[in-house]
Amino acid sequence: MQTQPKASHFINGKYVEDTNGAKIDVIYPATGKVIAQVHAATPAVLEFALASAKHAQAKWAAMTGTERGRILRRAADIMRERNHDLSVLETYDTGKPYQETSVVDATSGADALEYFGGMAATLTGEHIQLGEDWVYTRREPLGLCVGIGAWNYPTQIACWKGAPALACGNTMIFKPSETTPLCALQVAQILHEAGAPAGVYNVVQGLGDVGASLVTDARVDKVSLTGSVPTGAKVYAAAAAGIKHVTMELGGKSPMIVFEDADIENAVSGAILGNFYSSGQVCSNGTRVFVHKDIKEAFLARLAARLENAVIGDPMDPATSFGPMVSARQLDIVQGYVAKGIAEGARLVTGSGDPMEGDGFYIKPVVFADVTDDMTIAREEIFGPVMAVLDFEDEADVMARANDTEFGLAAGVFTRDLTRAHRVAAGFEAGTCYINTYNDAPVEAPFGGSKRSGVGRENSKAAIAHYSQLKSVYVRMGDVEAPF
Repeated sequence: MQTQPKASHFINGKYVEDTNGAKIDVIYPATGKVIAQVHAATPAVLEFALASAKHAQAKWAAMTGTERGRILRRAADIMRERNHDLSVLETYDTGKPYQETSVVDATSGADALEYFGGMAATLTGEHIQLGEDWVYTRREPLGLCVGIGAWNYPTQIACWKGAPALACGNTMIFKPSETTPLCALQVAQILHEAGAPAGVYNVVQGLGDVGASLVTDARVDKVSLTGSVPTGAKVYAAAAAGIKHVTMELGGKSPMIVFEDADIENAVSGAILGNFYSSGQVCSNGTRVFVHKDIKEAFLARLAARLENAVIGDPMDPATSFGPMVSARQLDIVQGYVAKGIAEGARLVTGSGDPMEGDGFYIKPVVFADVTDDMTIAREEIFGPVMAVLDFEDEADVMARANDTEFGLAAGVFTRDLTRAHRVAAGFEAGTCYINTYNDAPVEAPFGGSKRSGVGRENSKAAIAHYSQLKSVYVRMGDVEAPF
């Protein structure tokens, strides 16, 4: 497959190149080899993108919701038709196994385009009768939105931000992570092929300075970021200076509680999904696994046995179920945390933290047991395949420990006790919670965090409120009285 894109950027309905921008190597995580190069957006490229998106917005907003929705749904159909090629590109971009990308990434993006395409025609205001007078409301777009993506789900994030923004009548400039710059260009091309007018959805490449230029531009009305908490704090502050709307989908150190009555097989499955899917590079991962003492050893034994079934290898092989880390830097970070876990006294159950022999950024899944709440691996987000298993006996105690974190993105509970399940879910200080499952993310359900894990929600009808604003219009049917 051709991995080198036609050009670095997609602006105003066409591919755009400016080789004066800094060169960015695209590295295939499975081999460590450069597979493509793009150039960061220059000031001229950024100006072209901002002017194009601003110009296109009024015409796009003037279309009916039905017309906009039809284009989004057509884009969803194209994305599904090209799922194989898009999945292969996602694997090249991220290193995630094709077994995973073929069923999660472009398909999730298509789901978002279809869902919000269907919703676009339903975005209405309301009528409020006040005696003879009345008020009506209009739901209107914010204007020009900037999306800043993370490197773990480049296709999905480009659609999760773009679909609700466009459904509401906004235009978007999307900046993917410099680590995974390829997939968003395909999203932009598909939207244009589906009928989105030039300038409605644009993609520009670059590092943090490019993102900062977009966030601080006076023409931008909304910023949506998926990234780390430190990056989110900087972007949030910059957006606040301009009184811009924001959505922040940030990191976490999410708890997963496994009670003594849990189905161990399902709990182990949930722990695997919440720690080792995408090689552990998922923001909502349940990386603090609290297991009741009565079943801890049985849980660990079954987990270790299941991990032996992981097929680590060529991500393009459909049999491979566990791929490399996204970059050498991320591999180094994970190795550092494993070393801290060992140094601080956690018991290594499986995995060593050592990189695997051969090319690429491979590391085997790591499981620590006997982890305490004060250990570094239990406090800080690792963003890699490292699970921390902690003991507990009392529900009230484990809930206090689960919530004792600055993060609040996700949380999960495994139990056969229905009353306890809902009680625990209600007690979690997290925006996205799971009962007897983990990391499901259907477009129909809101996704987002609390505390330092984020602001706003993506997906579902809740996202509409974050990409639109209400205008109230008071209509007086009689004379207007005034004091003089």
